[in-house]
Amino acid sequence: MIELHQLRCFVAVAEELHFGRAARRLFMTQPPLSRQIQLLEHALGIALLERSSRQVSLTAAGERFLRDARHILEFSARAEQAAQRVAHGGAGRITLGFTAVSAYRMIPMLLAHAAHALPDVDVELREMVSTVQIDALASRMLDAGFVRQRAARQPLEYRLVQREPMLVAVAEGAPLAACERIGPDDLDRQPFIAYSPNEGKYFHDLISGLFANAGRLPNYLHYVGQTHTILGLVRAGLGAALVPASARELHVDGVVFRPLAGTDVAAELYLAWRTDNDNPALPVFNAMVERFLAQEQGGAVT
Repeated sequence: MIELHQLRCFVAVAEELHFGRAARRLFMTQPPLSRQIQLLEHALGIALLERSSRQVSLTAAGERFLRDARHILEFSARAEQAAQRVAHGGAGRITLGFTAVSAYRMIPMLLAHAAHALPDVDVELREMVSTVQIDALASRMLDAGFVRQRAARQPLEYRLVQREPMLVAVAEGAPLAACERIGPDDLDRQPFIAYSPNEGKYFHDLISGLFANAGRLPNYLHYVGQTHTILGLVRAGLGAALVPASARELHVDGVVFRPLAGTDVAAELYLAWRTDNDNPALPVFNAMVERFLAQEQGGAVT
């Protein structure tokens, strides 16, 4: 059986063409070096070196074997380095969940940063609503996920990564579009497009709670699950809507956004993961997220 140590010995002798110099290069004495070369030639069944009292030279087989030996040693070194990167989290794979709205701005920015900061970590994306992500984290189908609400389930850990304001979306040319700011009073009994209590539960509950606290009730005309659908209905003049600020990234023509007055309600986004997840890339990924957030907004993306 050929050993890597034997290949290193052979390459040193082949490059130095002198056993003494090769031995010093390898920090060993000459007799053990000669023995390793003999064992290698015996394993191969061929002579790699021609020896005389005055010089050492390569046989034709030795010249060819030298090229392959170098390649094997280089590949072995790369394989060792790659394994060490995986073991220390510098390489590997992260399965990451995310919500549709977070993909408007947060996820693209983060992935662009990760591509530079962690080039050897592959991020596999899974689009899921927050409640499904929580279940996927619990069953270890996800390594981490960007979720809207925290669930009191062990051993899940959460890190707030984003608080974005809610904006009022209205059709261009609608009476409300003339307002600089729009509050719950302005939306009372007005046609309104809302998030579905099923597909858009987080935003549905957030907005319903906002109006309940204000003692106001808009005229709910339609309930839909996706932000781009809501904006399409708003553009058609069917009503106003409350959407997260990142919805502006969709650049829907015919829709204008106004700040929401009279409340500081904001949509929150958390990075969630299992504390007992043994994927070496996970803590490295989480640390990268921390650095990204610190770089972007001093700790949280808004």
